[in-house]
Amino acid sequence: MPRFSVIVPAYQVQAYLHECLESVLSQSYPDLELIAVDDCSPDDCGAVIDAFAARDPRVRAVHLPENAGLGPARNAGMDRATGDYLVFLDGDDTLTPDALLALADRLKETDEPDVLVYDYARTYGSGETVRNRAAAELAERGPAPFRLADRPGLLNLLMVAWNKAYRREFVRATGLTFPPGYYEDTPWTYPVLMTAGSIATLDRVCVHYRQRRTGGILRTTSIRHFEVFDQYDRVFAFLDERPELARWRPVLFRRMLDHLVTVYGRPERLPHDARAAFLRRARAHCRRHRAPGTPVPVRVRVHHTLVRLGLHRTYRALRLAAAAHRATARLARGLLRALRRAALRAHYRLQRLLPLRTDRAVFTAHGHRGHGGDPGALESALRATVPWMRTAWVARPEHHHTVPPGTRRLTPGTAAHWSALARSAYLVTDTDVEPGLVKRRGQVVVRTQSGTPLGHTGPGLPGHPARDTGAAPLRDGAARWDYVVSADRHSTLAWERAHPGRYTTLEYGRPRTDRFRTATGAEVAALRASLGVPEGSVAVLYAPVHRGHRLLDPERVARRLGPRFVVLALARPSHGGPLEAASDRVVDVTGHPDTTALCLASDALVTDCSPLVFDCAALDRPIVLHTDDRQACEAARCLSFDPCAFPPGAVAHSEDELIGLFTDGAWCGTRSAALRARFRARFCPYDDGRAAERVVRRVVLGEDAALPPLGPDGLVPELPEAGGAAARALAAVPGRQPGALVTVTDRP
Repeated sequence: MPRFSVIVPAYQVQAYLHECLESVLSQSYPDLELIAVDDCSPDDCGAVIDAFAARDPRVRAVHLPENAGLGPARNAGMDRATGDYLVFLDGDDTLTPDALLALADRLKETDEPDVLVYDYARTYGSGETVRNRAAAELAERGPAPFRLADRPGLLNLLMVAWNKAYRREFVRATGLTFPPGYYEDTPWTYPVLMTAGSIATLDRVCVHYRQRRTGGILRTTSIRHFEVFDQYDRVFAFLDERPELARWRPVLFRRMLDHLVTVYGRPERLPHDARAAFLRRARAHCRRHRAPGTPVPVRVRVHHTLVRLGLHRTYRALRLAAAAHRATARLARGLLRALRRAALRAHYRLQRLLPLRTDRAVFTAHGHRGHGGDPGALESALRATVPWMRTAWVARPEHHHTVPPGTRRLTPGTAAHWSALARSAYLVTDTDVEPGLVKRRGQVVVRTQSGTPLGHTGPGLPGHPARDTGAAPLRDGAARWDYVVSADRHSTLAWERAHPGRYTTLEYGRPRTDRFRTATGAEVAALRASLGVPEGSVAVLYAPVHRGHRLLDPERVARRLGPRFVVLALARPSHGGPLEAASDRVVDVTGHPDTTALCLASDALVTDCSPLVFDCAALDRPIVLHTDDRQACEAARCLSFDPCAFPPGAVAHSEDELIGLFTDGAWCGTRSAALRARFRARFCPYDDGRAAERVVRRVVLGEDAALPPLGPDGLVPELPEAGGAAARALAAVPGRQPGALVTVTDRP
């Protein structure tokens, strides 16, 4: 008897079926059977299923004699299932890596519940992945398992069959099956949740829900969308047969109204000449099953009332009026923005007529974020080195609290912001200068790099001319730069190839890593406490570059490593959300404004070659490169160097190999330290804690910077101070020579 029976109905999904079935058979948890049901599909779905069945004995092919629909196809799969739990998956969707392993672990933790609800993410043709917006309902808080009455918010989730695992004996005992027709999930999911004796949740994305533009039921214009009424008739009939479930009638009535509003409001579902008939049918349906008592917001109440009363013309008139109102509001907002821009341009021209203030400097970071990065380090160094200079930081209002006292806070796009740009002698940024900025005679623009360039950009990437388009604004802005701050020779050469100009390159080190040399053990302890890292724990910062095909499950890694380890999961800012939902073992730090603080608070970095490797190498913390052979090949072709051939530490080619590196101590062993030292000698030669001061003295005071002397290994010989107790212990080692290689470990 397998642990899971994965049931996949297939109808006209030949383009996606291979990926779907492969995502099941490639799971790291192999105790499964895959029941693929060919619903008499007119394309080659049946042949694809037969090919998989011939290749893998875990695949059972089922061919229906005629097209029966999604519900009966799932029933055919259930009739042949022998697993402990039933898992449904549509033929155009996929399981995420290690999803079944996570399900098995959670089922064991929660004492084999009747139903386990897990999360999904929508995937688009562009490659974008967006997690379910109602994921908060799956937070693993409170006791588990539980009943629906304890967590009624689960009814706010998408009512589909494929985001849950069902104990097969529970399904057999209740006699539940899928009905025919559209929206077959409705009379299955509600009864399942209401009758389940035990429910648990898994706060993890286990399914990628493909958003197809055409071909899906929800994007097909058809009179069959009227079948939603039959499905809710079945739901309320189920309630009528079980008086003990009567408490759920008002909730289900509201959910039905929400569903009917959605079907009617989507223009691609109902034929135009059938929309009035749909509302008439909805009015009769609501009268039949009316159960008031559930409060709703005013806007939702208006939609419910129009559908419940069948007011087709009124609904249409209100929608047209709302569309006209939105268009008018957009026009008015556009006009106001145009007037405001014109006023700001006139103000900026006037300010440019006034003399420059040689004691003023303006700083900004990419996206107008808070104080930090290389510009933040330069701003702090400027105030400390040249106290008579007055500084200002441009940031959005929500980031003003990060600006230190004594520094003026400016909001982007305001008159004060443009006044500062017009009259300040020094402009420092890690992004392109403000559009519309006119560099005045006597103004000095300092451009810092956002990080050591890993990949070729612009004309530096042969064979990929499309990549050149993103570099065009930088090339245009290069004419305004006076100085570019570079960390090492690799960065200098890569930058000058991609962005040629008349600027002067200051190869002085990374200003933002100066903090690594000045931070105290108490400051590091406070950072760890603010992130929720328990005292004595090993904090592993996981910072992947590629999220669309994520290779690592932070939750599983944390469980396998044991209670001593905590994973800090950091997604790139463009991801717009966490890698996975946070738990007590996985802390989502995606929204943290200061990556330097994250490096200080962590004991190791795990990445598929994020630019953070250079910062952590300067900090001299262990680094583990996690990648597979395919990505390594892509990196060798598209990056400026092959990270697997010149790694900053240990390399793991799979999740299990990564876990092994941490359990046997190789992540911080002698070989890892030697690789890191070689990496630091190439990319961190000047990170001695004084890079920002050197830049300030060169740009503002005109002093020639004295670069630090390097040891025989090509590194600054001093030890970093940010290690707290570890640094103090190293300093006390008898006979330690500057530049000597020392390995620190908490294992024999």
